[in-house]
Amino acid sequence: MRIWDISPIKLCNKHLLGEHSELHAIWSVITNDKKGFANHPETLRWKGKLKALYLRHEQQIKEIENRGFNHNSPLDINFATGCSVQKDFVDSLQDQIKILKIKKCECIV
Repeated sequence: MRIWDISPIKLCNKHLLGEHSELHAIWSVITNDKKGFANHPETLRWKGKLKALYLRHEQQIKEIENRGFNHNSPLDINFATGCSVQKDFVDSLQDQIKILKIKKCECIV
């Protein structure tokens, strides 16, 4: 489970769409107080920062639609509370770039 801290523009289709799916999972765990993945480091870093997660989703939507994909899974803006900027990382930005380079995908890193 991962939300990259790299611009969605730089992510390949696989990582962009995968991140979008995982963002919805994290959103659901936090907003519905679900137990599954509640203690995952990626979920924990977004608690209290649903506004930042909502804004990341908006960035994803823009890029998803720019690539010609459809988007039909909006988030409820009423839950978009807390900090609007994510400053906590599971992996540093530099490490995230290294991780993507190892994958040898079409991400632009």
